[in-house]
Amino acid sequence: MGSLELLVNNVKCGGCVNTIREGLLTLQGIHEVTVEIDTGAVSIQGEGYNDNEIHSKLSELGFPVRG
Repeated sequence: MGSLELLVNNVKCGGCVNTIREGLLTLQGIHEVTVEIDTGAVSIQGEGYNDNEIHSKLSELGFPVRG
């Protein structure tokens, strides 16, 4: 299983964490998502996922990837 670490903007509360988790878990190949409120770090575990789909989904949800 692979992993991906990203930093996103606008993570302010537990509701943000839930929105990110639930949104990313709808994508194919993602099995687990953890989000740190303090840093905006998103850790994704899975296999066969598409990085571009992840970036697009995060932007769509209002949490664009930094950098």
